[in-house]
Amino acid sequence: MSMEENGMSYGAIKTYVLRTGRMTEAQRRNYAALKATWCLPYVLEQCDFRAIFGNDAPVTVEIGFGMGTVTAHIAADNPDKNYIGIEVHKPGVGRLLGLIQSRALTNVRIIEHDAVVVLRDMIPDGSLAACHIFFPDPWPKKRHHKRRLIQRAHTALIAQKLAVGGYLYVVTDWREYAEDARSVLEQTAGLVNAYTGFAPRQPWRSETNFERKGIRAGRASCELFFVRTDG
Repeated sequence: MSMEENGMSYGAIKTYVLRTGRMTEAQRRNYAALKATWCLPYVLEQCDFRAIFGNDAPVTVEIGFGMGTVTAHIAADNPDKNYIGIEVHKPGVGRLLGLIQSRALTNVRIIEHDAVVVLRDMIPDGSLAACHIFFPDPWPKKRHHKRRLIQRAHTALIAQKLAVGGYLYVVTDWREYAEDARSVLEQTAGLVNAYTGFAPRQPWRSETNFERKGIRAGRASCELFFVRTDG
């Protein structure tokens, strides 16, 4: 099912809301001083990963990295892999820029733009080793479900960008969204569930403050791990 079949076009309905949270002084400094070095501008042109990173290491895209703590942790643990984080929340961008500098990470880049549009316009087909989506906005009200990131048009686009054998890893602590997302992903051509039902926690993914708050509130995380096939 294409966006056109849904009567939509990519980016027509936003999957996010721009929050107006204040940046700390450190985040503001990081944003001003480091953006030019580690952020990629949105352009209507496909990325040349070798030119960006200076190597042919596999590339993972993370959609909506929040404050970037998990992104930095995973990138630090995997210096032989490259990561592109996509986020529209400036405080989070500023925070991850600071982590890139403090941990001397050279394998992370940031794109501050609508992730669906970035995937469409900047990421070559079949080029990604993985796509991470950790705790996307669940848009719990039924009238807002059309804003959810995990829906057929978007998952088809993600599948198109993954290399054969690449994976999509989604984590949410909103059970209804998790069940809906699993159904959507199981109907997405080219993606196969690597597990029966929900996936176990992947040990290399660290917890976020947001996740710990959810656990304290009694919300258990549900994990989905789907692999791109050649079908």
